[in-house]
Amino acid sequence: MSAIRLLVLGAVRQHGRAHGYQVRNDLEYWGAHEWSNAKPGSIYHALKQMAKQGLLHAHDIAPSTAGGPPRTEYELTDAGEAEFFTLLRAALSQHDQKADVLSAGIGFLLDLPRAEAVALLRQRVRALEEWRSTVTEYYTPEEGPGQLGHIGEIMNLWVHSADGDAEWTRGLIERIEGGAYVFAGEGEPFVGVLPDGAENPYAVKEAHPGDAD
Repeated sequence: MSAIRLLVLGAVRQHGRAHGYQVRNDLEYWGAHEWSNAKPGSIYHALKQMAKQGLLHAHDIAPSTAGGPPRTEYELTDAGEAEFFTLLRAALSQHDQKADVLSAGIGFLLDLPRAEAVALLRQRVRALEEWRSTVTEYYTPEEGPGQLGHIGEIMNLWVHSADGDAEWTRGLIERIEGGAYVFAGEGEPFVGVLPDGAENPYAVKEAHPGDAD
């Protein structure tokens, strides 16, 4: 699973309707260009591909007053809405997602009802525990990595990663159950996008082809 699809669908969804530069600006504001593959070229490609796949509806709006080509605005179709939540639930519940996919899922965590978010994260903890148990069939942490030579260091890494990941997830669950954040259906949501015209302090300064999309 690629993080870019979830990130782009989620960014468009937060606006309701957005052009490519707005999506790019939001993802850079979130720092996604540093921790994922959400680079400008990937963002514009994802928008166009998902429009072809029927996940986004592309609207051509009036050309700029400077005489440029029409700007394209995107909004989620019903299929795009379903795909967004499918990707989001997988990102939060599956133990073997890459860090950028999990990070994207956490970024849109509040789009879910609180109870569902907790249930998905608990599912993730269970999957981590099950995965850890398969590792310890071959490796006993108490005996240390030396029992398998230097290959034991790999097992040691896996066990420590699973333990740390599960501990972090349990902490997040505890904070959510303690009332942290405003989830879907609970009131005014957190606004994580830049207002039109606001300067993005984290923007990538280089010019890239397709910025007018």
